Amino acid sequence: MLAKTDFVDLIPHAGDMCLLDAVVAWDEGSIHARSTSHVLAAHPLRGAGGMHAVHLAEYGAQAMAVHGALRGRDEARTAPRPGMLVSLRGVKLAVDRVDTLEGALDVHAECLIADASGAQYAFRILHEGREIASGRAAVIHPEG
Repeated sequence: MLAKTDFVDLIPHAGDMCLLDAVVAWDEGSIHARSTSHVLAAHPLRGAGGMHAVHLAEYGAQAMAVHGALRGRDEARTAPRPGMLVSLRGVKLAVDRVDTLEGALDVHAECLIADASGAQYAFRILHEGREIASGRAAVIHPEG
């Protein structure tokens, strides 16, 4: 288990926008993270009507970022590579809002393909064992 302090400096998401609390497990091909931030009244993605489930894609994207950063750290890269989310595909939402869901969210991301130019992942978000969101996301690493 990795606490937020073990990965927060590896990703660009800072302060309240770092939505993941911990990494439960990870390996070369996948990551399982956990979060309870979705219930916070001051959540940065929460609107006047609560937090819409579409924002679960950001949880999946952050799991991707953490996974890529952990892989890069293990590959002895000197600094995390910046990434840009460029597409979401096949996103399915089983709930309308997430701020009403008590307890933790389990965020899973599986690397489908990755190289120096970017990566594609499949993600799933579960609440109490029930899948509430899933999809695929692609990120590119702009040359800098």
